[in-house]
Amino acid sequence: MKFDTAAGTNPIDRMKVVGRPHDRIDGRLKTTGTAPYAYEHRDPANPAYGYIVGAAVATGRITAIDLAAAKASPGVLAIVTAQDAGTLGKGKFNTVKLLAGPDVDHYHQAVAIVVAETFEQARAAAMLVRVDYARTPGAYDLAEALKTAPLKGSSHDSKAPLVDRVGNFEDAFAAAPVKLDQHYTTPDQSHMMMEPFASIAAWNGDELQLWTSNQMIDWGRTDLAKTLGMPKDKIRFMSPYVGGGFGGKLFLRTDALMAALGAKAAGRPVKLAMARPMMPNNSTHRPATAQHIQIGALADGTITAIAHDSGSGDQPNGQPETATSQTKLLYAGANRKISMHLAVLNLPEGNAMRAPGEAPGLMALEIAMDEMAEKLRMDPIAFRIKNDTQVDPEHPERRFSQRELVRCLNEGAERFGWSRRNPKPGQVRDGRWLVGMGVAAAFRNHMNMASGARVRLDKSGKVTVETDMTDIGTGSYTIIAQTAGEMMGVPAELVEVKLGDSAFPVSAGSGGQFGAANATAGVYAACVKLREQIAQRLGFDSAGAVFADGKVSSGGRSADLRKAAADGELVAEDTIEFSGIDKQWQLSTFGAHFVEVGVDAYTGATRVRRMLAICASGRIINPITARSQVIGAMTMGVGGALMEELAVDKRFGLFINHDLAQYEVPVHADIPHQDVVFLDETDPLANPMKAKGVGELGLCGVGAAVANAVYNATGVRVRDYPITLDKHFEQLPALA
Repeated sequence: MKFDTAAGTNPIDRMKVVGRPHDRIDGRLKTTGTAPYAYEHRDPANPAYGYIVGAAVATGRITAIDLAAAKASPGVLAIVTAQDAGTLGKGKFNTVKLLAGPDVDHYHQAVAIVVAETFEQARAAAMLVRVDYARTPGAYDLAEALKTAPLKGSSHDSKAPLVDRVGNFEDAFAAAPVKLDQHYTTPDQSHMMMEPFASIAAWNGDELQLWTSNQMIDWGRTDLAKTLGMPKDKIRFMSPYVGGGFGGKLFLRTDALMAALGAKAAGRPVKLAMARPMMPNNSTHRPATAQHIQIGALADGTITAIAHDSGSGDQPNGQPETATSQTKLLYAGANRKISMHLAVLNLPEGNAMRAPGEAPGLMALEIAMDEMAEKLRMDPIAFRIKNDTQVDPEHPERRFSQRELVRCLNEGAERFGWSRRNPKPGQVRDGRWLVGMGVAAAFRNHMNMASGARVRLDKSGKVTVETDMTDIGTGSYTIIAQTAGEMMGVPAELVEVKLGDSAFPVSAGSGGQFGAANATAGVYAACVKLREQIAQRLGFDSAGAVFADGKVSSGGRSADLRKAAADGELVAEDTIEFSGIDKQWQLSTFGAHFVEVGVDAYTGATRVRRMLAICASGRIINPITARSQVIGAMTMGVGGALMEELAVDKRFGLFINHDLAQYEVPVHADIPHQDVVFLDETDPLANPMKAKGVGELGLCGVGAAVANAVYNATGVRVRDYPITLDKHFEQLPALA
């Protein structure tokens, strides 16, 4: 199905199943422990166990590997190194190879897999593998590396400008009567998902079955085939349940490759779960940024000049953290300059983590907006509203398909009691607590991606949906069932959803806030085809047929849906494809985050007291799962603002706090009551569902809202995340 014009009235608009709160279909399975995650499948009989040996240096070469003691260890079946594996390719989405040898690209890059009869035997033998290295110097200090880092454009087009310019920023900034010129930093962060990277690999001749934990089935399968140098159609790649990903499982990771290599060498299925302390250094992370923001404005608050430069680091041939993305689109301003610098670092690969670009970018931009409002003596909300725009500031001919930022800010201000905020920092006390409120705009682009599905109707009236879409804890099973139920006129309980299998049609996958809207649009397209088959089988005009309450009706008569499949199952398959509508219109999501904090006047410790998110993100397919996504994102935003940071050992090139004991994330005690409000809107220019994503919007801006609240509470402005007590303690207001 081609989607190239705005969606008109369609069956989804009935909202009998879609748009209604529906409990998670997979909820009971997960809470009772019966949903099989990657490491828990029982299909391959008699599996052996694998354990990865990680590199002990960040840069250098392997000069020798002594496997004698490990091979002699009890239970060992096979050991695979790069020398044993032969020639391996590198996947499109992997910046560096997944198996080191002889060169080492980063600390804890896989050096070998040990396969044994039990996990304990594999782990014990792995400790006996001796690897000798010739260590070479590396670059591990972002601030130092950025001193000579080149500009890196946001486009892969080599002819595209390295700096995005509109008007003359320099002259406009110099002439502005009110100016802001500040620097901000965000740290390296880890996904720290609950489920580790895990895979089970089993070979049948030259065919490979892989159960793994991955957000993007087709990407992973394609890159595994490329890495192993084998035909893609010889691999079945399965990931029906994923215990969290946050972008860390978007791409093929070491566990999948090493399990496949280990299983081939051992002649047995191999189960492999990556040890938790290896995950932050072996896999990807959100790169640290150093951001420079300049804003010039007239005395009435009109922005006349805005510039945003972000510097980040990655492995050679890597990509920058696109922290300037939102600044191109969020606020008006006639004169603009946007740029990025990319430094070469020998730390583990930087890549996508929930809301890459906008999440760290808004942590800086939305502090800068508050700082500018203070210079102008304007309310922070009023300043943002003053500079709202309904068109793309770089390309004014492109309007936003929907943009309800002003409404989000105003409604949030009313609900949160913003009028009670004291604009003078450090004035409100509650016993020993300094109390403050903060706000930040939320922004995240919507991406259209092709997505396919297959839909079946059997003689009992049950509808089955098959797509390789994944559910990473987001509710995909449920919203896909609701979509098919709405289209076929049956309750969601009569829909069976099968996900996460490369045997099914290729979907958009889970990531980038594009999963829900595109995957359900693909199901919509397949259901349109199935409706046509059913109508024809029952003798109805498919264009006018109504599917509701388990019946098909048209022209004054109706028939039971089950009758259409009485002589055999009906099957339809289709893919939603987009034809440039997102080039004509700017498709984005908007919101506003409000936070109240208390800062202990005696210790400097910060506690979040209450939070509110107002989201404008098209049609909400299921308010329960959508709310769950947003409150999870808000929680993640608190972590980013107050505690999350991968500490870099700049001597040896590794993240030293590489487990859940040392890398701090929010727990229940850190999070207060959270309110989430979805504006009632649809976006017919987005897709037939008239829906857009919301799971990353809920994170974008949260960190800055916390930071702005801390400043309002204390009068101390911290521009370097996370905002730990040591960064403002000595400047807190004097004790009463």
